[in-house]
Amino acid sequence: MPVIALQPSQQVKSRARRQGLGVCVFLVAITWLVFGQTIRYDFVNYDDNTYVYANPTITGGLTAHGIVRAFTGTHSRNWHPLTTLSHMLDCQLWGLRPGGHHLTNVILHTIAVVLLFLVLLQMTGSVWRSAFVGAVFAIHPLRVESVAWISERKDVLSAVFFMLTLGAYVRYARCPSLSRYLTMSMLFVLGLMSKPMLVTVPFILLLLDYWPLKRFAGRLSAKRLILEKIPLFALSAAAGVATLWAQEPVRTEQLPLISRLGNGVLSYMIYVKQLIWPVPLAVFYPHPQDTLPSWEIVLAILLLALASAAAIALRRKYPYFITGWFWYLVMLLPVIGLIQVGSQAHADRYTYLPQIGLYLLLSWAITDALVSQLQRRILRVAAGVAVVALAWCAHIQASNWRNGESLWKHTIAVTSGNFIAHNGLGHLLLNDGRLDEAIEEFQIALKIDPRFPEAQKNLSVALTEKGRTDEAVAHLQTLIAEHPDDAQGHYNLGNALLKKGDSRSAIAAYQKALLARSRYPAAHYNLGIALDQNGRIDEAIAHYQKAVREQPDYAQAYYLLGNDLLREARVDDAIAAYERALKNRAKYPEVENNLGL
Repeated sequence: MPVIALQPSQQVKSRARRQGLGVCVFLVAITWLVFGQTIRYDFVNYDDNTYVYANPTITGGLTAHGIVRAFTGTHSRNWHPLTTLSHMLDCQLWGLRPGGHHLTNVILHTIAVVLLFLVLLQMTGSVWRSAFVGAVFAIHPLRVESVAWISERKDVLSAVFFMLTLGAYVRYARCPSLSRYLTMSMLFVLGLMSKPMLVTVPFILLLLDYWPLKRFAGRLSAKRLILEKIPLFALSAAAGVATLWAQEPVRTEQLPLISRLGNGVLSYMIYVKQLIWPVPLAVFYPHPQDTLPSWEIVLAILLLALASAAAIALRRKYPYFITGWFWYLVMLLPVIGLIQVGSQAHADRYTYLPQIGLYLLLSWAITDALVSQLQRRILRVAAGVAVVALAWCAHIQASNWRNGESLWKHTIAVTSGNFIAHNGLGHLLLNDGRLDEAIEEFQIALKIDPRFPEAQKNLSVALTEKGRTDEAVAHLQTLIAEHPDDAQGHYNLGNALLKKGDSRSAIAAYQKALLARSRYPAAHYNLGIALDQNGRIDEAIAHYQKAVREQPDYAQAYYLLGNDLLREARVDDAIAAYERALKNRAKYPEVENNLGL
């Protein structure tokens, strides 16, 4: 049989395909070497409760009601319906086994890594530079927070749609058509519905137009390229409005603009430093408020200005400076802290997509600077060493996420004045019944920030369980004086008063909790107990009924409802309540005894 010789061009294409496939396999392998460990990890008590395991809408899996809620409501103070649906799907598939939820994060991150490499290869034709960018994106220690934290599903899911949007845009740019533009736009919308941080994508596409797509140098004018993005800018604006609406209730009291600007410009430089030296890393970095040294802010402004000026000055000879540097600056803008949400100074997760610009800039700039064969060989070795070192650091950093206790203890060890970490560790210890240790952590948190409401509320719970109800009441009265609409504060006060034996005052506290939060099944339940103690049976029944209406699986509320109905000689209704209690808790001896089972 005759052998058909491949033409030189075919041989080149065949070799390029093999190289590309090899790189993809390598990227998948290193991603799993670093993050595969997380499938053995637990949930953490930092947003995972509201995002997943303590959120009935999510734990119920994919339901018609849940799907409607995903698109019409907020989820942990964010509007990202696709992310919400992905958590529902995980609960449908895995229940509350955390390994399955972690697995989804790792798979999505792996897909994003491979897509990034393929998109860069599609745009530039450079296998090894694109491979290096993909590798650093895959295993840089700053990626750990986005991948190992179940609540950061929005990062990895939006990254997949971001990469798909870029790939679709490249196809459109090379052969424009309405169908290709609509495909790209739809992928962009899906990305926005995963995480609205992608509002900057139209700017990124303009940067890619400059390099590597070189559309500015072609027959298209800058004006036309900008007009082409108008529909995308409109989509970004809509997503921005939705985000501001969703986060309005939790936006922290605004710091002075000068403080936010100072922290913002400094954060840009901190992220650059962490790119080069990514240790130590923490899940939370306290905001410095107005304590930043002026010289640090001035230096950061000068460095940012110099880097931006250099990128512009070198744009003709080294166009990737423009794309890489301004990719970084622009993508970080939504989370740099000009609009402050939360009390963090900066966060590792915020670098997930923005730092790709810096990887791209460094990969192309260093390769272009080293031209001799010896220099290129040294560069290949150095790149390999860098990837191994980053992977090793990331593997260690990921191990800190194995559970909440390890996460908070690591954070406390590498940061100072971290009231969030002490409160988080205290909350974990409280749930574990280690009351003395929990009280100590809450007291440390309050010593750092005496006005931190979460620590005050958690301390009150620990003190109440410890029997120190007078101290708990004092803390809660201080809290309520400053935050009169804090529903949980009033609820905790009711609990402390009830345990103290003052059920009349407890009733008033629970009623205030329900005024501050209309849907509060636990408050209805405890108010029912307090009313029972005061002989107000009919009112107690009404509140138990509200509790089970708002939380249909509330077995304890069904039990107490059944008891009160039995006292009122409503035997059939009592039996129905007891049966519902047993339906929601298979082993319930008190209910079985009342039913005569």
